[in-house]
Amino acid sequence: MTAVFAAGLAGSLLAGPLAAQEPAAQPQAAEIRLPAIVVTKAAERPMVDSVVASGTIRPVQEVYVQPLVDGLSIRTLSADVGDRVKAGAVMATLNSDTLILQKSQLEASRAKAAAALAQYRAQVIEADANAKDAIRQRDRAITLSRNGTVSTSQVEQLTASADAAEARLNAARQAVSVGEADIRVVDTQIDDIDLKLARTDVKAPVDGVVSARDAKVGAIATGAGTPLFTMIRSGEIELVADVPESEIGRIKPGQTARVTVAGTRNVLEGKVRLVSPVVDQTTRLGAVHVIVDGNAGAKAGMYASAEIIISEVSALALPQSAVTTERSGSIARMVEDNVVKQVSIETGIQDKGYVQILSGLQPGDVVVAKAGAFVRDGDRIAPVFADSVAAN
Repeated sequence: MTAVFAAGLAGSLLAGPLAAQEPAAQPQAAEIRLPAIVVTKAAERPMVDSVVASGTIRPVQEVYVQPLVDGLSIRTLSADVGDRVKAGAVMATLNSDTLILQKSQLEASRAKAAAALAQYRAQVIEADANAKDAIRQRDRAITLSRNGTVSTSQVEQLTASADAAEARLNAARQAVSVGEADIRVVDTQIDDIDLKLARTDVKAPVDGVVSARDAKVGAIATGAGTPLFTMIRSGEIELVADVPESEIGRIKPGQTARVTVAGTRNVLEGKVRLVSPVVDQTTRLGAVHVIVDGNAGAKAGMYASAEIIISEVSALALPQSAVTTERSGSIARMVEDNVVKQVSIETGIQDKGYVQILSGLQPGDVVVAKAGAFVRDGDRIAPVFADSVAAN
C-alpha cells in the first residue's frame, strides 16, 4: 500500500512541470539573400566619332630666298631667324662696287658709240650730196650725147662716177645703222647692270617667317648654293599625321580637328587641309595634313597628335564596361524584375569610355554595369545603381 502511494506521488510530481510546458516553435524558412550587382541605365548622351592620329608639325610651304646676282659678296644682313617679314622687305644687301664700275665702263662705251654715230650721219649727208651731184652730171651728159656734144666715153665715165657715189651713200647709211645697233647693245648692257644693281637688295618674295638663315656677311652669294634664308610662307604650319588605311577613307578636307602638341596640355583648333591620295605600301599608312595656328605655340618640328572629328551626334549609349564583344557579335546583360537577361546589341562609335547602341536596347533599360560580373542568363540579382555606389 505504501509502495503504491509513493509511486503515485512521484508520477504526479513529474507530470506537473511537463504539463505546464508549451509546445516548441517550428523553425521558419531561412531568408534568401540575392547577390548585389552594380547596374546602369542606357541613356542618350552626346558622342563624337573621331579618328586619332599623330605625326610631326611642318611648314605648309617653305620658300628659299636666293640671290638673283651671282658672284657678289654679302655686305649686310637685315633679317634673322624668327623674324616676320613682308613681301618686298630687304633681307640682305650685296656688294655693288663691281657693278658700278661696269656701268661706268658701259656708259663710256656708249658715249664713244654715240660720237661715231654722229660721224656716220655726217658722212651720209656728204655722200648724199655727192651722189646727187654725180647723178645730175651723168643725166646732163646723157642728154648732150644725143646731140653729139659729149662723147660716149665721157658719158660712161660720169655714169661710173654716179654709181660710185651712190655706193658710198649706201655704205654711209649702213654705217649709221651699225652705229645705232652698237648704241642699242650698250643700252641693253647698261639696263642689265641697272637690273643687277637693283637686285643687290635681296628681298623677301612672300610674306612669312624666317625659319633659317645660312647667309654670312662677306660670303660670296650664289644662286646654285645653299639658300641665304628659308621662310615659312605666311607663317602657316600643319600637322602631317599618319592615318591607317582603314580610317583614311573617312577623313575629308575641311573637317575640324583637335591638336595636342607633345609636352603640353593645350588643345589647338585645326582643320584638315588635304588627304594624301596614296597610301604607303609598306606601312599601310596615309598622310593627312591638318592646318594648325602657328600663333598658338606650336612650332615646326614638334610631335603632335590630332583628334579628327568625323561627326557629332546625340545617341543612346552604354559604358564600354557593360558591353561584351564576341565572335558572334556584341551583347549586354539587361535586368528586368531583378532577373538577368542576355540581349544581342548592335554597337556604333566609341567615345570617352562609352559605346553607341544602335539596336537591342531602349532608353532607360537597366543593364549590368560590369560585363565581367559572374551572372548568367536567368540569374536573380539585387541591382545596385552605379550612381549610388559612386556617391557612397
